[in-house]
Amino acid sequence: MGSTGKDTDRRISRRALLLGGLGTAAGAAVLARDELSHIWWRLPGIDKPRKEGEVDFAGAQWVAASSANYRRADRPADYSIDRVVIHVVQGGYASALNVFRDPGHKAAAHYVVRKDGHVAQMVRELDIAYHAGNWDYNERSVGIEHEGFVDRKSSFTDAMYASSARLTARICERYDIPVDREHVIGHVEVPGTDHTDPGPHWDWDRYMKLVRAVRS
Repeated sequence: MGSTGKDTDRRISRRALLLGGLGTAAGAAVLARDELSHIWWRLPGIDKPRKEGEVDFAGAQWVAASSANYRRADRPADYSIDRVVIHVVQGGYASALNVFRDPGHKAAAHYVVRKDGHVAQMVRELDIAYHAGNWDYNERSVGIEHEGFVDRKSSFTDAMYASSARLTARICERYDIPVDREHVIGHVEVPGTDHTDPGPHWDWDRYMKLVRAVRS
């Protein structure tokens, strides 16, 4: 009886090891597949078809950011998009365009919104813009920059709120992002950031109502 028990334990142990090994191999295969999906753009001769000057938001003006300020990708096929990050540039519209076109800046947002509501798109949504100061949030979000200053309430005009809200609503619609403050956030709310934008004068209640009105 005792020896039979030991044999049974041994068989169970061997089977557990075998199943465990198979599970580990399957897990490694999944990880390898996921990693390959993330590095597709590094393979020679592979690129997602793109059209020069194409924009994701109707009416936006295409102003290309420096390629040093974003990374080519294939979102949401390789990285899911579940956040919109709101920024304020601490300067004017032209300043934002200039720094995002500067390869030495090493940062850019997908969009820049002017006081009069005009929108420039600088990085395609399928690409990963360096805007959040947190790599995980860069991969999963779309960044919207606004001209103005965090300490000046006058920076945020009716036209800017309305235009930016339409943009955010369309992004949320495109990627099925919930319209709430967990998924539409300020740069200050990104973990690990030292930024304070959009600042105390950004009217979140007003903004979210506008986004929901468009989204619905």
